[in-house]
Amino acid sequence: MRTYDAGKCDIAVIGAGHAGIEAALAAARLGLDTVCFTVSLDAVGNMPCNPAIGGTGKGHLVRELDALGGEMGRAADQACIQYRMLNRGKGPAVHSLRAQADRRRYQEVMKHTLELQEHLRLKQGEVVSIGVENGHVTSVTTDKGAVYEVGAVVIASGTYLGGRAVTGEAVRDSGPDGLAAALPLTDCLCSLGLSLRRFKTGTPPRVNARTVDFSQMQIQYGDEDIEPFSFLTEKMPRNQAVCWLTYTNAETHRIIRENLNRSPLYSGVIHGVGPRYCPSIETKIVTFPDKERHQLFIEPMGLNTEELYIQGFSSSLPEDVQVAMVHTLPGLEQAEITRPAYAIEYDCIDPTELYASLETKKIAGLFGAGQFNGSSGYEEAAAQGWVAGVNAARHVRGQEPVILKRSDGYIGTLIDDLVTKGTEEPYRMMTSRSEYRLIHRQDNADERLTRIGYEVGLVSEARYRAVQEKYAAVEAEIARLKKNHVYELLKRPENTYAALADCDPDRPSLPRAVIQEVEIAVKYEGYIRRQLKEVEAFSKMENRRIPPELDYDAIPGIRTEAKQKLSAIRPASFGQAGRISGVSPADLTALMIWLEKI
Repeated sequence: MRTYDAGKCDIAVIGAGHAGIEAALAAARLGLDTVCFTVSLDAVGNMPCNPAIGGTGKGHLVRELDALGGEMGRAADQACIQYRMLNRGKGPAVHSLRAQADRRRYQEVMKHTLELQEHLRLKQGEVVSIGVENGHVTSVTTDKGAVYEVGAVVIASGTYLGGRAVTGEAVRDSGPDGLAAALPLTDCLCSLGLSLRRFKTGTPPRVNARTVDFSQMQIQYGDEDIEPFSFLTEKMPRNQAVCWLTYTNAETHRIIRENLNRSPLYSGVIHGVGPRYCPSIETKIVTFPDKERHQLFIEPMGLNTEELYIQGFSSSLPEDVQVAMVHTLPGLEQAEITRPAYAIEYDCIDPTELYASLETKKIAGLFGAGQFNGSSGYEEAAAQGWVAGVNAARHVRGQEPVILKRSDGYIGTLIDDLVTKGTEEPYRMMTSRSEYRLIHRQDNADERLTRIGYEVGLVSEARYRAVQEKYAAVEAEIARLKKNHVYELLKRPENTYAALADCDPDRPSLPRAVIQEVEIAVKYEGYIRRQLKEVEAFSKMENRRIPPELDYDAIPGIRTEAKQKLSAIRPASFGQAGRISGVSPADLTALMIWLEKI
């Protein structure tokens, strides 16, 4: 292929899904000349798996990203059509916002945001190779022969890299929704010495709402009292759609079992490892043979379409089997499938080959984000995109990277898990992955992370000052309450701040967000104090640095397995070393003694 000089840019972002969007916006908003490539401009911000943002643990990521200056929360509030706060019956640590999105509206909002962004060029084109000289990225080349000289590259390839879509016996190279796969780049990355692996994800079938009998399903309304994703949203979103609930049954399960011989998952056609926490319906039937039914959520794709997702019914079975399966479901006996379900295999990197900055260890200036790093989910991808974009920009400028720690929040936990522990399946964020759930709540993400966004340069001074004023008001109100009997009354589980108004005639008029923080701080005072002490102890371990070029083979007392793991991952701190699988307390003791000597 004949190539031509397409000019220079500071940063090239490969992919315009949820990771690529945040990476490109972060880099451009920091003033770096950025080019974002996508195989199709119609696929910007696509939602092929489900039309929703947030969920358990994932809602925390969106709030944290918003506090840092990311875009997903703001776009969601412009495009979402039904909001529900999950786990309201439990403590505030696990409250997680989830919202149904108008899929096309979300894409429209994100695409236009990219198009309007200064210092950012959005281009349709497939990057087929990355140039490297002296261990540093130097260029990217597109399928049309355009060669761009670059200072850094962010790979946010989603499920396009080596993509292969599978529906029964129908197998073809493809990205999501029938779009072209990115094939040559895999060979390029392998030739550069990166260790790639094969993962898999799945999608559910879509049906035409005109052919659905909703009277046989349970309706699910959104919350009356809506909380938005973005701390900046002033005009409250409103619910404009409903979802429905139905279930599989014995007949559904019979059809699946009788056709397992045609399932690519069990016939050896699919080799990629799928997500354990979001399995296909055939995997559910095999794994839980005694379960009589599985719940399915019927979710609208948007306001201006009749397409519905059958969430929880992901499959790679042949289309004729899917038709029979769907027609056993209450309310879907006559449903017309508009898009059959499919599984998609794709290539991704072993995330232990990344630093916590998301830069690859083998190639300077090459960063990864999202599914390329072994994670699953729109929210996980977007959070990593912000980190990769920021650090690509700082790399070009010769600045130290921004590292989010586990003690900072869920984004830090997500990245630390990936680069330290690695993953043998697509990684999904859950609240149980954080040791500090009570202080890493979605409601206080602005208190925890807005300062970092401000220091990076992606949060305005006015916004940062507003957050400081908000929490100063929280502290002032807590101090006032401690001076009267209301404080002790508010500690009781059955009492709320609002319900105690008659007992507190001198209380000031406060915004809802301030009241929420006051109530949580008072009710969970002892638990929060305990976790803050744990964070302090964690920080001492985390702040104890390990020389990057330390020769672990020279350290006596460390087992061979531990030496291999430590040499491969190159932990930046003693705390990170302790989280590496295969490194024992005895190994850590030997490491500590050695570090004391040098």
